[in-house]
Amino acid sequence: MSDVRTDDLGPWLSPENLDFVRRKVPMVYVDVVPVRLDAEGRLERVGLLLRSPREGGLWRTVISGRVLLHETLRHAITRHVEKDLGPMALPRIPASPVPFTVTEYFPTVVPGGHQDPRQHAVSLAYVVPVDGDVAPQADTLQLTWLTPAEALDPVVQSECVSGHGQLVIAAVAHLGALP
Repeated sequence: MSDVRTDDLGPWLSPENLDFVRRKVPMVYVDVVPVRLDAEGRLERVGLLLRSPREGGLWRTVISGRVLLHETLRHAITRHVEKDLGPMALPRIPASPVPFTVTEYFPTVVPGGHQDPRQHAVSLAYVVPVDGDVAPQADTLQLTWLTPAEALDPVVQSECVSGHGQLVIAAVAHLGALP
């Protein structure tokens, strides 16, 4: 079992084996669009992360990450929100783990799909209200709270990668807040 590392989150594949599995099997991910809602539950702000990937540059993204072996969807959502926004973000995880949409990422260009050069992935996408204080963590440089109109601006959309701009548009539409 030298290829598996165990920590408090469960078994992890070695980087080499993860690369192998990514080439052979679709991975399961969660995408999370953080939002601020008003007292009546209407969308006020959409949160976009600013990241600097290893390859360089700056990207705008939503919260995204793998679901681990034996991990519930609720726990995966919570873990990724806390990883990117800090432990005081206070996300309101949905009572039911039903996503507002399902997104596919492909390692090559596929009509209607999004691209992730590392892998084929299926992602369950959630809108998650965040009530607490955010403190960007890990490779998240900043979280910017934008109005729905600002989040849909073509300049902001052009800064989004891997189809995350389209995911934000779908989230805003799902909440009935298209300008």
